[in-house]
Amino acid sequence: MNYLDIQIATESSDIPSESQFQGWVDTVLADPGQDSEIVIRLVDDAESADLNLRYRHKAGPTNILSFPFEAPAGMASELLGDLVICAPLIAREARQQHKQPADHWAHITMHGILHLLGYDHIEEDEAEEMEALEIRLLKQLNIANPYQEASTQ
Repeated sequence: MNYLDIQIATESSDIPSESQFQGWVDTVLADPGQDSEIVIRLVDDAESADLNLRYRHKAGPTNILSFPFEAPAGMASELLGDLVICAPLIAREARQQHKQPADHWAHITMHGILHLLGYDHIEEDEAEEMEALEIRLLKQLNIANPYQEASTQ
């Protein structure tokens, strides 16, 4: 079972429902024999910018930050980690990229979960692997390839 803790620390009203988040989590973490827990914190620009500066040394808000949990030696934990999603930025990006807001939320959430699982996109081969997996997972939800230009979808 996949446990989800959603923390709402934003004034934004255009956020997905808990059941939508749960569906996206369950799509990525489809192994029925594995129990997992994820914390998703929905924030405004200011908190995202603060965390982005503090942990990535980059100015301004970012759409998502992933904080994988590393249990101390000898301690078992189902917690995969925390995701911090900047709700107003997701809304702006969806408009700018001509994407359905729910589709963009799904993509960014699933992208963050993959980071919690150890996927990355720093090296080109890692990026190709991660993007291909994202595209496959999103296709299961009838969501178009997020890496194609909107005009070609």
